[in-house]
Amino acid sequence: MSARLSHLDDKGEARMVDVSAKEVTSRSAIAEGFVAMSPATLDLILAGTAPKGDVLATARIAGIMAAKRTAELIPLCHPLPLTQVTVAFEPSRDPAGLRVEAAAKVEGKTGVEMEALTAVSIACLTIYDMCKSVDRAMSFSGIRLIEKTGGRSGPFQAKGPRAVR
Repeated sequence: MSARLSHLDDKGEARMVDVSAKEVTSRSAIAEGFVAMSPATLDLILAGTAPKGDVLATARIAGIMAAKRTAELIPLCHPLPLTQVTVAFEPSRDPAGLRVEAAAKVEGKTGVEMEALTAVSIACLTIYDMCKSVDRAMSFSGIRLIEKTGGRSGPFQAKGPRAVR
C-alpha cells in the first residue's frame, strides 16, 4: 500500500480531493473529549449558576454550529449537507470535569469525522470561555474519533476505553 497523502497532488501541492466519482452513502462519526476542571466549577455548571449563564446549552449550540461550519474552518474539507449533529455531556466527579461527545450524520460522498471532531473541540472551548472567570486552570484531553461508519474505508472503532466517565 502506498503511503500517499490524498490532499497533495503529484507536485506536492495542496488540493481538495475530487469525490465526484464516489457513491453517496450513509455516513456517521462520533468523537469525544474531556474538560478537566475544579469540583466547584463542575458544581456551578451542573447547578446552572455559572456567571455567564447556561454553560451546557451554550456549548451544545456552539458545537452544533461548529460542525456545520467545518469546511470554513479546516482547509480542504468538503462542505457537507449534515443530516444530524448532536452534542452531549457526561459529568465526572473523579476526575472532576465533563466528557463531551458529538455525533454527526450525512448522506454523502465523504465522511463526517472532521465535523464530529470540530463539534467536540468547539464545545470544549465554549465550556472554557463560559467558565474561565472562575477556573482558568481548566484543560482539555482525549479529543479523538471514537467511531465512524460508511464509506469505502468501512467502519472504525477506537481501541481502549472512552474518555473519563
